[in-house]
Amino acid sequence: MSNQNKKSGQSAFTAYFAGASILIALLTGVIIYMLIMGNPENFEGAGLKPEEIVEKGHPKNILGIIHRGGFIVPMLLAVNITVILISLERFITLKTASGKGNASGFVHKMQGMLSNNDLDGAIKACDVQQGSLANVVKSGLTRYKTVKGNSSLSRDEKKAAIEKELEEATSLELPMLSRNLVIVSTCASIGTLIGLIGTVLGMIKAFAGLANAGAPDTAALATGISEALVNTAFGIIGSTLAIISYNYFSNRIDGMTHSMDEAGYSIVSNFQANQE
Repeated sequence: MSNQNKKSGQSAFTAYFAGASILIALLTGVIIYMLIMGNPENFEGAGLKPEEIVEKGHPKNILGIIHRGGFIVPMLLAVNITVILISLERFITLKTASGKGNASGFVHKMQGMLSNNDLDGAIKACDVQQGSLANVVKSGLTRYKTVKGNSSLSRDEKKAAIEKELEEATSLELPMLSRNLVIVSTCASIGTLIGLIGTVLGMIKAFAGLANAGAPDTAALATGISEALVNTAFGIIGSTLAIISYNYFSNRIDGMTHSMDEAGYSIVSNFQANQE
């Protein structure tokens, strides 16, 4: 199987994983909301029928209070679970893409081998290192070795061929590194917004209930407001997790991209030095 076919297979897997993660997160959010948070044991049931406890009973703990947030809560749970699942998938993918050894150490080792004109040794080092960086370097070194003894090409044509190979190899690897991060960034944006929607709806409900009661009931109003603010808290937690995750993985990808550029520059520079 060619490297391009492998990347196509990995791309399809990550796309299916992203879709499956969102569906699993939604289903899990609904189950947690209904069965765990909606457990009658989380509410006071004195004088209420069994079927009325969850709907009308006063919350006894934090799970009961969160349940009072309404239908927005499962959506917020889904956002948080999605961020966690995608973050785990990205961590594993980037860990695999970084190879078996330290990226900076690999680049320095490869530069030393190039200084000694040991192309075969550098290619073998790529096979040992593995990962996206090693794939890019190996593609450049292989083309370097191919064009080096080709007398039909001019010096500039050989250089252009090496640079093109490095660019193509890099463009093949980079999309896999950043895939699904758009989902994390979207969760960072919509988490707080969904929470605010839930809070606004909860506040409307709380004040509407207070108006219908006819007489001010500060205890009921405070309870309604606290239940409404649960949605904002959940939304902020989800957005915070997503922002931290997105920045962490973006920084790792930037580091890998820099290593690819450094390695590519070293290969081209070595070729120019040997052709002078």
